[in-house]
Amino acid sequence: MRHQPTLFEQFVQRFPWDRFDRLARRHRLDRYDDFTARKHFLALLGGSLSGQHGLRATTTALAPNNGALRLLGGKAPARSTLAEANRNRPAEFFIDLLHELIGHLNHAFRRTLRTALRLIDATHLGLGKRMQRWFGLHQGKVAAKLHVVFDPAVQKPVFFAVTQANINDITAAKTLMPIEPGATYVFDLGYYDFAWWAALIAAGCTFVTRLKCNTPLREVETRPVVPGGCVLSDRVGLLPERLAANRQNPFHHKGREIQVRIDTGKVLRLFTNDLTNPAEDIAALYKERWQIELFFKWIKQNLQIARFMGTSENAIRSQIAVSVIAYLLVRLVQVADKLTCPATNILRIAHTHLFVRRPIAAMLDPAWRPPPRGGLPGQQINLLPCN
Repeated sequence: MRHQPTLFEQFVQRFPWDRFDRLARRHRLDRYDDFTARKHFLALLGGSLSGQHGLRATTTALAPNNGALRLLGGKAPARSTLAEANRNRPAEFFIDLLHELIGHLNHAFRRTLRTALRLIDATHLGLGKRMQRWFGLHQGKVAAKLHVVFDPAVQKPVFFAVTQANINDITAAKTLMPIEPGATYVFDLGYYDFAWWAALIAAGCTFVTRLKCNTPLREVETRPVVPGGCVLSDRVGLLPERLAANRQNPFHHKGREIQVRIDTGKVLRLFTNDLTNPAEDIAALYKERWQIELFFKWIKQNLQIARFMGTSENAIRSQIAVSVIAYLLVRLVQVADKLTCPATNILRIAHTHLFVRRPIAAMLDPAWRPPPRGGLPGQQINLLPCN
C-alpha cells in the first residue's frame, strides 16, 4: 500500500535536513541526549503549526501521534522533558537554523540584488510578568523585540533577530543586520542615523526613509512635480554639515526630499539617495512598508507567537525562531503545491488536521485530483505574493 504522508510530514519533508544535521554538529548537540535536537525541533514545530498554547497543551496534542512523529525521527515528549530542553538547549541553534532555511530559500528562489527590495522594521512581543527579569518594560508591559528584514516580492524574512525591548531599532540594525550590496532598503524614523545611511551608500545600496520635521536641507535644487498628485514637492540638497556644535555630520552625499500627502491627509517628508527615478516611484516604494506590518500581524495572530512554552529567555527565543520557520514552511508548501488560497487557510487546516493522512490540496479543495506520477513536465516553483 502506498504511503500517504500526514499533513505534518508534508510540511517537514521540504525542510533541508542536511543543513539541520550540519548545524547540530557545529553546535555540538546530541552527543549524550536522548531527546535530540531533531526531536526537540519537531515538537516545537508541531506545537506551532497546530496552534497550541503552552507546554501542557503541546505535549497533550502530540502524545496520541507518537507513531507519526517517530516516522520523522521525532518523539512525543513528556512535559518536563520539553521544558528542560527549552531551558537548556541553546536558542542560538534554532536562530541559526532559521537563517539556514532563509539561505536555502534564497538559493532556491534566487533574485538579482539589483532589484532586491528590503523592508526593515521591528515589533514588540508582549510577555508574561514572569519574564520581567530577562526582558525590559515597554509601555508598562514586559516585552521582547523582534527585528526583521523582509523581502516583499517573495513574502519572507531575510534576516531575523530577537532582543530586549529597550534595544533601539537602529542599534540592532548597526550591530546585528548584514547589509546586502546593491539592495534597496525602506525603513522608518526608528533608523534615523546619518552614519548608517552613509554605510548603506558605501555598500552601493539605495534607501528610502523619512526626514524629521526639524532637519533642514541646504543648497537646495527644486524639481518640478505633477500637479494634482500625491507628490507636493521634490527637492535635491545636502543635510546639515554638523549634528551638534562639536559633532560633524558623516553623511556628505546629496539627497532628495520628496513631500507626499497620504490618504489620511498627513504630509510626509521622504528622503532618498535615489536622484533619478520619478518621485511617484519613490513614494510607492515607501508605501511598500505596509507589507512588513502585515507580516508581523500575521505571525502574531496565526502562530501564537505571544504565548510561550517557557519563562526563560532561551525558551522564548527558541520558540520565536521556530514560529518564523513554521511561517516559511507554510509559504513553501503554498508555492510548491501551487495553492491559490491564502496562507491563513493553510495554517487553519494544519491547526485541526496536522496528523491527518491526506494531501493538503485535497483538504483545501474537495474537487482536487492528484497529478500524474512523476509530476508535471517542466514544473517550476516560483514564489507568489502571500494573501
